[in-house]
This record gives sequence, C-alpha cells and structure tokens, in this order.
Amino acid sequence: MKDRQSIGLFDYVVIGAGTAGCLLANRLSANPENRVLLLEAGGKDNWHWIHIPVGYLYTMMNPRTDWCFKTVAEEGLNGRVLDYPRGKVLGGCSSINGMIYMRGQARDYDGWRQLGAVGWAWDDVLPYFRRTEDFKGGADDLHGAGGEWRVEEPRLSWEILDAFREAAVQAGIPAVEDFNRGNNEGVGYFHVNQRRGVRWNASKAFLKPIASRQNLVVATNAQVEKLEIKEARTTAVLFNQDGVSKQANVAGEVVLAAGSIGTPHILQLSGIGPGEWLQKIGVSLVSDVDGLGRNLQDHLQVRLAYKVSGVKTLNEQANSILGKVGMGLDYALFRRGPLTMAPSQLGCFAKSDPSRETPNLQYHVQPLSLEKFGEPLHPFPAFTASVCNLRPESRGEVRAASSDFREAPEIHPNYLSDPADRIVAAQAVRLTRHIASQPAMLRYQPEEFKPGPHIDGDEELARAAGDIATTIFHPVGTARMGEDSDAPVDSRLRLKALANIRIADASVMPRITSGNTNSPTLMIAEKGAEMILTDSKSGITA
Repeated sequence: MKDRQSIGLFDYVVIGAGTAGCLLANRLSANPENRVLLLEAGGKDNWHWIHIPVGYLYTMMNPRTDWCFKTVAEEGLNGRVLDYPRGKVLGGCSSINGMIYMRGQARDYDGWRQLGAVGWAWDDVLPYFRRTEDFKGGADDLHGAGGEWRVEEPRLSWEILDAFREAAVQAGIPAVEDFNRGNNEGVGYFHVNQRRGVRWNASKAFLKPIASRQNLVVATNAQVEKLEIKEARTTAVLFNQDGVSKQANVAGEVVLAAGSIGTPHILQLSGIGPGEWLQKIGVSLVSDVDGLGRNLQDHLQVRLAYKVSGVKTLNEQANSILGKVGMGLDYALFRRGPLTMAPSQLGCFAKSDPSRETPNLQYHVQPLSLEKFGEPLHPFPAFTASVCNLRPESRGEVRAASSDFREAPEIHPNYLSDPADRIVAAQAVRLTRHIASQPAMLRYQPEEFKPGPHIDGDEELARAAGDIATTIFHPVGTARMGEDSDAPVDSRLRLKALANIRIADASVMPRITSGNTNSPTLMIAEKGAEMILTDSKSGITA
C-alpha cells in the first residue's frame, strides 16, 4: 500500500459539498473550536454557465460539473438507458439543477413520521425550512426571511404557459400563487432559487460567506475512496486529491452528504452494505446492512409535446441568430428574458383520479420542445408538458460495480416496474390531453406529437410512457431513516451499524416528497446539523 499524506485531525468530516454538505459545513464550523473538513470530488463553482440560469443546458452531462452517471438498461423503459445527472462541483446539484423551490406536501412528512421517522412530521420540519429561507415576499407563518436560501419569483412569463394555466383551471384545477404552504394542489408559476436573475446555489448561500473561517478546510477535486474503520468506528477518511492519496483522521463524526447515489456507494466501498453485493465485488465485509443501497425512488416524467401555432415559443427564438442576440442583450442589460429561465417555469399539481386525497401528479410545463436535454430545440413552435407520478411504488437500487472507487456505481431505478405506476402513467397522459383540449389552449391549435394521439389504452399508454419518459433528477431513499430494524439510519440520522457515522442527505428519506427534492434535502441538513451539535454537547455521538 502506498504511503498516504495525512492532512490532520478533524472533529467533523463532511463528505460531499453539495446542497446538504455546504450547509452542514457552515453550521458545524460556526463554533471556532470545531475543526471541520469538507470534501468535494468536483471543482470550484467558478464557471459562468453555473450562474446563468439557462446554463443547466451546458452543465448537465458535462464532466466539468456532473458525474455523468447512466442507469442500467431499464425494462420499464423498454430497454432504454437514461443519463442520470448528479452535481460534481461545489454546490452539487444546486449548481446544475432546475432551481425550483419546492417543499412538497405536509402529508409527505406526516407520512415519514407514520413510517417511524420520529421528529420528522410537518410541524417538526417546517421551522427548518423557514430558518434557511429568504423569501422575497417576506416572512409569515409558513415562509422565512433573512435566511441564506434566496427564493424569488421568475423574471419572465410566456403566453403559451399562461394559456396552459387557464386551461388547467378550465379543467377543474385551481389557480395558486404559492406551492409551498402545505398542500400544493393547483397551477401557477414556480418560485425559484435565484437572486435577480442569477442562480443561487448552496455554495454562494452557505460557503462563500464563511470563507475566512480558519477552522474550516474545503478540499476540492478530492474523491473519497473509502472510510477506514477500526473496532466499529471510523478512524479516517481515505481520499484521492489530484492523483495524490491522502487521509483525514476523525476525532468526532463523519457526516455523509454525497447524495442518494454517492452515499451508499462510498459506504459499500467501505464494507458496509448488503453482504451478497460486497462479496461479488471483492470488498471485505465490515457490516452487513441489507437496506443500504436499496429503496431507490425517483420521479419519472412523461414528456408530452405539442406543436402550436399563432403563439411564440422558445423554439423559434433559440433557432434564430437575431433571437439569440436579443436574449443575450436582455440578460446582459436587465438580467431578464429566456436566459433567466429555469428548465420549467409553470407548475401544476393535480390528481390522477378524483379518489386521491391529495395531488399525486406534478407538471413541469415548458415553452419549448426537444428530443432530450443537450440537443437542439425543434425548428417549429411547440411546448412540452412533462408530468410525473409524485408517489411511485416502484423501488430500485444503487450498488457498487467494483471495489475501485473510480468506477461508477450501477444505478437501477426500476421505473414502471410496479403495475400501479403504469396505471398512473396512463392516467397522467389522459389528464394532459384533457387540459390541452380546453378552450384556452384550442386557440393555438395544439397538435400532440409525443407520444401521439393515436396511442390509447392503459397498457399502450404505459408502454409509450416507457419510450418517452426521463428522470426528473430526484433520487432519494437509499439509506432510509426509521426505527424499524430494516432501516439503516435512525431518526437522528445515525448509521445504526457503526459508531460516529451520520447521513444527512436525500438518501435518508423514507419516501420521496411530492415535488422537487433540493430544498427538502437542505431541510434535512439543517435539522441534521442541529442534531449533531446538540448530541455533541450532550456527549452523545453517532
């Protein structure tokens, strides 16, 4: 074994400088007596396309900012392999995502409590959402102001999106102005994590204001190889930084914030996970934790696309030299226009059938169409109504493909494997068609070309959904918390099998939230940081 360079002893080693990790580093280093190390496999967030909102088109599936993962071939997607973006840069996914501020529904968190996650009901977590938030509309009983996480209204609107909103109302879905008040049913424009037309990521929010703290070390281009474990306790984190083997010694706790893909992967490489999986790749078993890497949940979006006429969409503007020049000037001079766009501007939460207690579908409606992100927009005017099942029953897994930390893990979301999800996919297509048939939309002569109006019948629609559906980038649940024996993590985010390891990212969610998962992940980190510091004062360790 080659010699490793030791970089010192730390009270807390936070693995992953994404949405959760940036906040954790901020809170844990607030006490100057705590020596904190934050490890990030990617580089700094100093590329202009990270900060221009429309830059997600260039940051996703770009090795400069993204792990560039792919799924295995998915049976439910008719054998297709999907790109699976995950942030690999300071700020993590908050540096490449859609910037949508969404908490989900109160019933999501009450459901967590019913599943055994003590202290994670809606009334328990709401104060942590409010604590981080800087809501442009000011503070009230449900929103916070003055926190680090900036929330604003979008800086443009589109006639075609206004028409879809009106059509949804005509179809019986109420208009709303705020999706973040506990029950997000309705149609309206999303709130976004931006400040005056510029992306607001976790690095800006939580790291840059504390750059002068002498007790915080931020190491970029530092990929974790594994945890060194002796006598059921992590003694060091082994990592590779710019080709040099290094280690950080641990006096207190290791806090994993590498996300629902990275966190189980790192633990499995360390010998913690399902024993049968680890045996197959030649990793020595430290602790057989069968649930670690299982329970993967994600939102799968069915992307219905419609040609329209008599209305402007981004397709024409982006395919015109004058249009591109105009967009650039609008952004440079006023921080307005299409370059401020999140991937989706208009949202809609609805029920796939009236028997549902709360909405189980989410729409991301876009004034554009393309084959997939990264490819050119179509040369004709069109819009896309992407709709996802908020509460999928299908469950997948993440497992290490080999003992080599440089090799990507296998990601198997198992989309549409549960019959209930196939029924919801068919219902979602029908509801979209119902909305598109309303008077507000008919004036623009919408013509469905994905999947196509000739496709009908539940199984036909489910199969068509498998042909056109893509991930909406919300993997959660691979290290779920709970007090039952099968949950790898307890309600205080401690890994049950070993001492001094916590997990504070989206992987601990027992069930996926009803909406975009970035800000719920931030909430988990905020609550987790408080738990870590409280337990430290009480002499309790993970």
